[in-house]
Amino acid sequence: MYGIIHFMKNIDATSSSPPAGASAEKDKEKLIQHILGLNQRLEELERALRPVIPTEWLSADLTMTQLRVVVVLFREGPVRMSALASSLGLGLATATGVVDRLVDRGYVVREGLPSDRRVVMCRLSAKGEKLMTRLWQAGQDQIRRMLEIMTCSQLEQVAKGTEAFIEAARQLQEESGSRKRAKR
Repeated sequence: MYGIIHFMKNIDATSSSPPAGASAEKDKEKLIQHILGLNQRLEELERALRPVIPTEWLSADLTMTQLRVVVVLFREGPVRMSALASSLGLGLATATGVVDRLVDRGYVVREGLPSDRRVVMCRLSAKGEKLMTRLWQAGQDQIRRMLEIMTCSQLEQVAKGTEAFIEAARQLQEESGSRKRAKR
């Protein structure tokens, strides 16, 4: 925990300041470059967090690929095997093998569609849901501990920044959807 506290206390002292007098458009590129530069500091944050990685993540006893499958199914819900393979950047045979092992361990359920037996759907089992809920909660608890270290002013900045990122992501998603519809 000391690593996180040390990182948070020193973040103001060690981070470079944004460009002075940044106006809305004139210095926008400078601000973007500043923010991208701050992303490099995330490695320092990661090092500070390493000693306090929740034991839940370490006790999951899954390979990284298996964990990625479980996370996708938790986030997306039931999906076709082909869509799962595609979203993970795996071949269908590789994804099938990974899912087979997760089925054997009780984390995933594979079902055929009654209307089309060629389609294989994958979803988390109750055991898989329980695992992901536990891992998600451990992550939330970790974030809460970091937020509790911050001042009210810092929390307001984090809230505003997070809201801005969410809005920008929503706009990109809408833009991407519009382009896909226009190509049809």
